[in-house]
Amino acid sequence: MNVLIVYAHPEARSLSAALRDVAIAELKAEGHSVELSDLHAMGWKPVVDRADFPALGPGTRLRVPSASGQAVATATLTDDVAAEQEKMRRADLLILQFPLWWFTMPAILKGWVDRVYAHGFAYGVGEHSDRRWGDRYGEGTFAGKRAMLIVTAGGWEPHYSARGINGPIEDLLFPIHHGILHYPGYDVLPPFVVYRADRLDQAGFDQAAEGLRQRMRTLDSLRPIPFRRQNGGDYLIPELELRAELGAPGATGFALHLRTEAGRDPSERDPSR
Repeated sequence: MNVLIVYAHPEARSLSAALRDVAIAELKAEGHSVELSDLHAMGWKPVVDRADFPALGPGTRLRVPSASGQAVATATLTDDVAAEQEKMRRADLLILQFPLWWFTMPAILKGWVDRVYAHGFAYGVGEHSDRRWGDRYGEGTFAGKRAMLIVTAGGWEPHYSARGINGPIEDLLFPIHHGILHYPGYDVLPPFVVYRADRLDQAGFDQAAEGLRQRMRTLDSLRPIPFRRQNGGDYLIPELELRAELGAPGATGFALHLRTEAGRDPSERDPSR
């Protein structure tokens, strides 16, 4: 399997860097090939601007979706963006690794997404009609490939629990899992999260490292997060709202967009609890 790790942390002696090295070593030991995009080491430019579209006329208004679509169609993307897209095409598994800063990914990684996920590449593909609304949310460029997150968080694990003050980790990561990974077609594996990142002693690190090694050994058998497919019949088109008969009456929120093996929706909880 070809694995691409897109890594975002500025400190070479960080916990994130140590875990990155553990993951790479274990992946290679399992016979996988690994490419690494270390964004800080690469000096990655995180901001989308006119420089990203050298074919755009000097007097032309910058509309990022259309400009990026034109650049994809005419092969005029900048070299750094084109290189990252080629890495994504080669990879069977994409891993985004980052520290959780202010409840999301660091700006440099978001900038990688902003620039690499061009129109006609990661979005804006497929048929738009009264039956389909593009190839996305389970379909698209990366359908049949897998993706996952490796995340370090400063808070305690209970802080990110269902009743935790920071909100459930599943909800915090939903925009990345569902919006950045599932949207262009990836099957999204459950995240590997290490809590109390700044307070781990050697025993804590050893435990985390062994857990990560075990995760790297089981990538092929791990079940993806069961997101609904947009064009699979669960959503009205073009409204893109979940059909009224699905989910618990009156329920809202991220859990509505998950299915279970038994067919019962996670939002359909026992009202007595």
